[in-house]
Amino acid sequence: MSSSKTLPVRELLAQMVRIYSVNSNVTGKPGAEREMINFLENEMQSRGFETRRLKTPTSEHGCDNLLVTYHVDDKLPWLMFESHVDTVTLEGMTIDPLAAEIRDGKMWGRGTCDTKGTGATMIEALTRYAAGSDKPNNIAIVFTIDEEFGMTGVRALIKDWPNLGFTPAGVIVGEPTLMAPLVSHNGNVRWIIRTYGVAAHSSNPAAGRSAISDMAFVIQAMESRYIAKLDRYDELTGKAQCSINMIQGGVQYNIIPEHCEIRIDRRIVPGERHADVLPAVEKLLEQLAQERPGLKFSQHPRDISFTCPPLTRQHNAGLTRQVQQALTRLSLPTQVKGAPFCTDAGDLDEAGIPTLVIGPGDIAQAHTKDEWIALEQIDKGVDLYQAIMTQPCEGK
Repeated sequence: MSSSKTLPVRELLAQMVRIYSVNSNVTGKPGAEREMINFLENEMQSRGFETRRLKTPTSEHGCDNLLVTYHVDDKLPWLMFESHVDTVTLEGMTIDPLAAEIRDGKMWGRGTCDTKGTGATMIEALTRYAAGSDKPNNIAIVFTIDEEFGMTGVRALIKDWPNLGFTPAGVIVGEPTLMAPLVSHNGNVRWIIRTYGVAAHSSNPAAGRSAISDMAFVIQAMESRYIAKLDRYDELTGKAQCSINMIQGGVQYNIIPEHCEIRIDRRIVPGERHADVLPAVEKLLEQLAQERPGLKFSQHPRDISFTCPPLTRQHNAGLTRQVQQALTRLSLPTQVKGAPFCTDAGDLDEAGIPTLVIGPGDIAQAHTKDEWIALEQIDKGVDLYQAIMTQPCEGK
């Protein structure tokens, strides 16, 4: 299946890191993932694999998802691997973010850890799988866009699910977990609360009403009467969290502000629903309006800037056993873990698809100013994904 020109996995990863793919929502420049998708399409075709572009909301800029398939036999189940190709910003990095320099037993650069490292090791694992004799599964790899901002890539994939031509028995989402099986993680809701005042000249503040002062009242109540009372807890992912992380208000020194807004990040644990978050806060805001006459606020579904469902353990028991058996064959720990952050796996789980997260690299290096991945992790990642591919799929 592979050719004599096939890139070794470290050189493959280096070439991927050298391709600029910072998320468009960060830079404001369309087409962030186009070059990466083109490169991966050519690379996989050169290795003899079938590829197919899957449409996304940014397909007009060439930013499709890329599906790679290796079909063994119609009677065998399909196992899918997923890795996103976009990265976070290069701003503030203290190393050359696109050099893919190798030193001190590590490869340095943006995306080495999150998550071009998982993508490169998946490619090498599939290449070895195709060249081997132990093939209990049909294999698909999907490279998705826009994980770092809106997760539109995985959501487009889920919409495409009926048109793939097969139904995967499970999906392995590649993220840096140091090869530990991550079977659950928290979800996320980000939204906006606005307060509305009355503009007036600052020489006569009594003629107006400060939206900032009203927002200060809201913030104090949110922190003491909502955030401090969150008590939902998951044994693997930890405690539900909420924080107010951005504030904006006023237009000029000498004008009483008529608008103010805060942006809030709420982490929901498995078992919570993102649809329940805003109604609970709305109830508090209505109480505050009674306590503070004249307080005007808004909080509507249109103010939700992002949601990500949690990854639960509802569908992935069989897939977890399969991965644990592969880990046992490699003499690696099999203990399952959870995480407080969210990934593409949350949407797949919410769609009822057996999913878990596992991959080489350490999440502690993701998004850092000097991002890196250990070379040992790259090599072990290939072994891990190949072992999972050669492990027969289980049912739910």
